[in-house]
Amino acid sequence: MHVHPQGLPPPGRPSSADLAADAPWHRRLGLLLESTGEGIFGIDLDGHCVFINRAGAELLGHEAAEVLGRNMHELTHHSHADGTAYADTDCPIFNAFRRALPCRIDTEVFWRRDGSAFPVEYSSYPIVDGDAVRGAVITFVDITERKRAAEALQQSRDELERRVAERTAELSAALHQVRDLSAWMDSVREDERTRIAREVHDELGSLLVALKMDVNWIGKRLGEQQDRAPEAAQAMREQMRGKCANMSALIERAVDNVGRIITDLRPSILDHQGLWAALEWQAHEFAQAAELDLGWTLAVDESLELPEPAAMAVFRIFQEMLSNIGRHAQAGRVDIAIGVAQGVLSLRVQDDGVGAVPQAFQAPGSFGVRGMRERALHFGGSLEVQSQPGQGSCVQLRLPLQSTATAAG
Repeated sequence: MHVHPQGLPPPGRPSSADLAADAPWHRRLGLLLESTGEGIFGIDLDGHCVFINRAGAELLGHEAAEVLGRNMHELTHHSHADGTAYADTDCPIFNAFRRALPCRIDTEVFWRRDGSAFPVEYSSYPIVDGDAVRGAVITFVDITERKRAAEALQQSRDELERRVAERTAELSAALHQVRDLSAWMDSVREDERTRIAREVHDELGSLLVALKMDVNWIGKRLGEQQDRAPEAAQAMREQMRGKCANMSALIERAVDNVGRIITDLRPSILDHQGLWAALEWQAHEFAQAAELDLGWTLAVDESLELPEPAAMAVFRIFQEMLSNIGRHAQAGRVDIAIGVAQGVLSLRVQDDGVGAVPQAFQAPGSFGVRGMRERALHFGGSLEVQSQPGQGSCVQLRLPLQSTATAAG
């Protein structure tokens, strides 16, 4: 009796002697088939089941005896997963013996007795007797859990890819905003340099030219003084005294202009009297220049000192708050309140101006607000803006004092 390499006897009618001789082998084969958790069945050339193990019958929802002799394609492989008919001419299981084509498939379903389907991975190999194919042996397993795990993994990957894409888009937008902010700050610095250069040229330049002309005039008149009569020399001395007085006034104007330019660059009061005095000075200077009523409240222990970088950041943020009011608010009054509570510095500036929709302060072009937020964020703080059309605006800086020390260190 020929036995296929897979260990399965070919179907046929062996003699009683053959059966007696092979009885131990059949028992061992039966034990092997029943011990595996995989479903195993064999079919003849007509597709009828010639054997099936218990695991296979249970997976299909049948008793083993009910399956024997049944056409396995019609019983369990008759339709695709979507319910459309599956012709046996296309069935890889049947092609295993029709065309001697072994296969391994994990993209199809088997159907149970109750009409439900389950995803399956199966392998089909031809049973060969000499040179003749007698049928096929099929092993199969239920891969429902594997499919679920694969789907869950794919969903996780899709979710991760979605989050990565969102985060990448956010980072790209943030990078674009940072670039815009950097370009705006460069533009502001360049405008400030241009303004200072113009003031130096127009104010100090004209003063120095006037001084130079007066000095030249005095020098020329001094050279002529010895040729004058006493009365004329005395008159000329009086004119030179007048020129000196004029030169002194020009020098005072130059000193004032230099001081003003230096104050614009860095207020000396910040170094000499501290942040709180500098904020009060700036508030009164602004209110006077903009002709606004000022409400000023400072509830801070003046012995409290911020590190120099943090103090400068607070001062510059405060300047930008006031500058925004001057440019946009059309306000008649500004109220400023500064205090410290639970280790957090609060600086609030509120005006009674025209206000704006909240979205205006989030717009791509709102570089002033964005710049203030970036300064605050660097020291662990935050900047909040509340505004409505016709109801004015309130801008509040909150700065944890501990964070300022850490950032400065």
